[in-house]
Amino acid sequence: MSTLDKAAIEALIPHRDPFLLIDRVTELEPGVRAVGEHTFTGNEWYQAGHFPGNPIVPGVILVESMAQVATVGAMAHPDYREGLGLFAGIEEMRFKRMVKPGDTARFEATFEKMRRGFARVAVRTMIGDELAAEGVILALFQPKAKAST
Repeated sequence: MSTLDKAAIEALIPHRDPFLLIDRVTELEPGVRAVGEHTFTGNEWYQAGHFPGNPIVPGVILVESMAQVATVGAMAHPDYREGLGLFAGIEEMRFKRMVKPGDTARFEATFEKMRRGFARVAVRTMIGDELAAEGVILALFQPKAKAST
């Protein structure tokens, strides 16, 4: 597969700037695995207040970024294209390393289970070879609305 840019990502998921938090998807096997990336510039909307003089990417932004990559992985599947992905839970999320402006994060999402619109996805954020965050996201993926006959 070739890399998906922001336009290709936006064709799959409903997120838009300023809340589209991934720049590109570099690996994609729908319903199985997805890998995306984002380079943090320090100019992101949340960065001025977290924390002045010592900018750190908030953990919630890392979780949402991992979830967006998982959503690309699910919604690239024909059964869920044009649907909607929703959080159902977050389990075992751990933060191991601060992420700062200038870092390029690699967000990995591996589907452990996906049945009838429910997914359990192991996720992690890597900065180079260092683990920054990892956990499990539970999600509901609603299929596109069926046309009435």
